[in-house]
Amino acid sequence: MALPSYRDRRSAAAPPRLPGRARNARRLGTAAAVTATLLSGCGTSTPRAAPHSSSPGVSRTPSTAPSHAPSSFSPDFTATATACTNSTKLAGWSNRRLAMLTVAVPVSETSVSDITSEVSAGAGGVLLFGSKAPSDLGSRLTTLKTHVPGHVGLLVMTDEEGGGIQRMANLVGSLPWAAYMGTHWTPAQIQQNVTKVATKMAAAQVNMDLAPVVDVDGRNVAPSKTNPDGLRSFSGSTPVVSKDGVAYMNGLRAGGVIPVVKHFPGLGGSSYNSDFGPARTLPWSTLQKVAIPPFTAAIKAGAPAIMVSNNTVPGLGTNPASLSPTAITSELRGKLGFKGLVVTDSLSAKAISAAGFSVSTAAVQALRSGADMVMFDLGGNTGSQTSSIATAITNAVAGGHLARSRLIDAAGHVLAARHVNLCS
Repeated sequence: MALPSYRDRRSAAAPPRLPGRARNARRLGTAAAVTATLLSGCGTSTPRAAPHSSSPGVSRTPSTAPSHAPSSFSPDFTATATACTNSTKLAGWSNRRLAMLTVAVPVSETSVSDITSEVSAGAGGVLLFGSKAPSDLGSRLTTLKTHVPGHVGLLVMTDEEGGGIQRMANLVGSLPWAAYMGTHWTPAQIQQNVTKVATKMAAAQVNMDLAPVVDVDGRNVAPSKTNPDGLRSFSGSTPVVSKDGVAYMNGLRAGGVIPVVKHFPGLGGSSYNSDFGPARTLPWSTLQKVAIPPFTAAIKAGAPAIMVSNNTVPGLGTNPASLSPTAITSELRGKLGFKGLVVTDSLSAKAISAAGFSVSTAAVQALRSGADMVMFDLGGNTGSQTSSIATAITNAVAGGHLARSRLIDAAGHVLAARHVNLCS
């Protein structure tokens, strides 16, 4: 019997040679099995074998890539990564720091360093009071901003409307009453003149103006205890107020200042001035036709911030609008689709205390209702009042009376108004 040749002996000793693709698949499967075994020693469970399939041509090779494969080959490793947003960052902040971000602290424009400790504690805004700003206001505010924790910016705001309500005309130039602008200036002229003032405001480190007033009120009188608007309003005509309000708003933005459109849902025809006592607006059915269109126009034009009034609105609840979830969340946020910063009018108003709220409890109710930033008047111990507000907010969260998610949302709107990105 003849001995088999060398070629025959090799064929008998080894399994049949597989085609190239199948051979590579078997090698890959072996490498995956080794990798799984090594990982199991580190507490990672071994991947489950692929289920058996009776269908011809279906590979039973495990899908796990070799350990040396680039991560892009294994999408499971990247799918669990959480995208960074301001909200995810804010979720890691303490309740106290979040609460401070929702407070605008009042201060005299002649002594802004008085609130250095409040800014250092994370106050979200500063509200300037006075009638004549110091010539070096810009440098003083620049120094104040260095105390902001995390250097996440600071909203420095004031009332620079025009006419009798101007805080720093000696530095930035004067504007006439809104009623004069509405009667004598075109929208283009309003925008041009406001831009000049806003540019100088920004140069003085004031980056937010509590204006324009878009209340529809054609009474040719100065604002008073019984009438909060009068000359502060562009006109008694809704279309005129809509156009002029947007022009004023755009003038501020062109000059680098954030406008705050006010006073939602409209103070025209109010029964009283809420600063001095309980006040109500015209009925909600009337406001929807007369007072809401200027706010709708401002929102469509990109309004970054809106102030809510302290008046009650007949037909829209019994609380002041600034403390009403119906006014803020249902109407302003919901039906009008506003996504920017919601600011309260001063919670020191007599209308707020007459409704049974202290400044601190009103702050909590305002946040619960959908507001993002609360304000109060200059007077008394500002530091103590600021601390009381922040404590009331943190206690409300701890006690389950204010959702932490709502506080995070409010803080997020404050940062968005300042164009702050915590992830950059």
